[in-house]
Amino acid sequence: MIYPPAERQPVVDHLHGRAVPDPYRWLEDPAAPETRDWSAAQEELWRAHADALPGRDLWRSRVAALAGAGSAGTPAWRGESRFFLRHAAGKEHAILYRAGPDGAEETLVDPAELDPSGLTTLDHWQPSLDGGLLAYQLSRSGDERSELRVMDVATRRTVDGPIDRCRYAPVAWLPDGKSFYYVRSRQVRLHRLGTPADDDAVVMGEERSYGLGLDHDGRWLTIAAPAVGGGNDLWLADLSASSPECPDLRVIQRDAGVATLPAVGRDGRLYLLTTLGAPRGRLCVADPARPDPEHWSELVGEDTESVIGEFAIAGPVLLVSRTRHAVGEIGVHDLATGERRGAVPLPGLGSVRGLTTRPEGGHEVWFTYTDGVTPVGVHRYDTRTGRTSLWEAAPGAVEVPELESRQVVCSSSDGTPVRMVVLARPGSGPRPAILYGYGGFGASLTPSYSSYVLPWVEAGGVFALAQVRGGGEEGADWHRDGMLERKQNVFDDFAAAAGKLVADGWTTPALLGACGESNGGLLVGAALTQHPELFAAAVCSAPLLDMVRYERSGLGPAWRSEYGSADDPEQLGWLLGYSPYHRVTKGADYPATLLTTFGGDSRVDPLHARKMCAALQWATSGTRPILLRHEDGVGHASRSADRAIGLAADMLAFLAAHTGLGIGTAPGSGSA
Repeated sequence: MIYPPAERQPVVDHLHGRAVPDPYRWLEDPAAPETRDWSAAQEELWRAHADALPGRDLWRSRVAALAGAGSAGTPAWRGESRFFLRHAAGKEHAILYRAGPDGAEETLVDPAELDPSGLTTLDHWQPSLDGGLLAYQLSRSGDERSELRVMDVATRRTVDGPIDRCRYAPVAWLPDGKSFYYVRSRQVRLHRLGTPADDDAVVMGEERSYGLGLDHDGRWLTIAAPAVGGGNDLWLADLSASSPECPDLRVIQRDAGVATLPAVGRDGRLYLLTTLGAPRGRLCVADPARPDPEHWSELVGEDTESVIGEFAIAGPVLLVSRTRHAVGEIGVHDLATGERRGAVPLPGLGSVRGLTTRPEGGHEVWFTYTDGVTPVGVHRYDTRTGRTSLWEAAPGAVEVPELESRQVVCSSSDGTPVRMVVLARPGSGPRPAILYGYGGFGASLTPSYSSYVLPWVEAGGVFALAQVRGGGEEGADWHRDGMLERKQNVFDDFAAAAGKLVADGWTTPALLGACGESNGGLLVGAALTQHPELFAAAVCSAPLLDMVRYERSGLGPAWRSEYGSADDPEQLGWLLGYSPYHRVTKGADYPATLLTTFGGDSRVDPLHARKMCAALQWATSGTRPILLRHEDGVGHASRSADRAIGLAADMLAFLAAHTGLGIGTAPGSGSA
């Protein structure tokens, strides 16, 4: 394959006594004529390759069919109204609905109705306490720089906004229904309806990512923000004793290196989900008037085999969700004593999310459930009967393939046991396989329905999800063991998982592909530069790859607590030790690699993939292609269904072509 020329320039940074070459610095500027010409040539190269991928249309057809299952979201009850999301088959986006006391549904926000081009997404929404008003946020072309508007629910008319620079801002409505706390430009502010946003009182001026909460009667305000050294900082204010514009914020936790999520219940107690003294989490309670950690009392203790997730209160019953080696469960506890009374029956071994109750209390709790073959639906648990029932299934009917799921344990280079879930159709012998990973920010890979995974397994492939360090599958220590100076553990775990798939006969290096997105793209970039011999193909989607300069673009500055900073001499050493862009070696035989980028990505700048693509094309000694797929009009996360299907199909077709997996002659008729 003849690649577009890319000049290697003699750019060298001298950082803390280290010479750090950066020959493709010029590719950082997307507007430069030479970058635009190079990018256009790369796109032409990708298109020619994509058009020749075997079965590409069949992959797209099958992904689209399985994506037609759609999803249902848990209800948010406000007064007489129920608000909920539903993504139905044939719809480009999830739609926000409201249902009244009679159950009749009405559409509140349909992004496709607002923008038929499909480029507008609904990022966040929050009804007022009485359900009369709705704060909602829209962004366009994937940039996630949301604009906040307020809708009168009865008339669907906009009564306030738009307010710009509200990226996924949490909204906490005050009981008067005329004002709310929110986050704009990474500052906590108080907005009063009908007043200019620029006049809003700034409650927390330091620019950070904030979480907000108010109790049911609007007395207690809680604010949380990630801390530099890990975990989060936490503040509490009694609004009955100070003005909403200038609340008297009391520091509960600062630079403690632990994560604590607060909520004041209807019983007046302050509930705290915390890793303080419990890496896998515990639930404590306190008097909000005495919120300091020395006054916390443990209600539900740590489980040494599972990680605590959420809790919900329904009458005298406390429900606590956990993940046990990434599989979800919900325990039933006595609210007064915390004693475990039993478990919520679940449909299978899957994932549970979003425990919700009515604000006024009651005996019902709603949550979503999904597993490898079950699309996201809503279930309802009745605390009086102890029964779980299906509240709303995913709206689309699909036929899913038969598959087997196994949990496999391998040993990393330092002896740490690492789990992965292996999905495959019944059979034996080496097969084309995808190893998927993330390994960062305490995020967990848990069982879920995926129209990306199922077509691969249906066609006879193996799909493995590696639960490597850096994630949250085994608690806070598992996360800490994969961040900062210990980041190399993540890549060692992934390599060990690849070796286990080969050793156990699932696949061979000639049949194995690696895949990851965002921080997972960093993982794949490290894997293919440190162990190119382990993989036949790789897909890096929206990846971080230049770890020396990651802080200079996108949301990079917010991630220093995860990766470290090149401004610190010691931390620069950590970053250079694994930075994929800096580990590219001339003459190595790299796997077939597809790097995917998105023009509206405001989190991870496409410059990472551009520079890495040029470096790999220059360096590789083999004949396997190095390609760059760029897509304008979308960003890092949410996108229209059609765009998501197209991306998934291209990734699968690329991996299949370079690991030897065929898709059969008709959708759903997979063949190995």
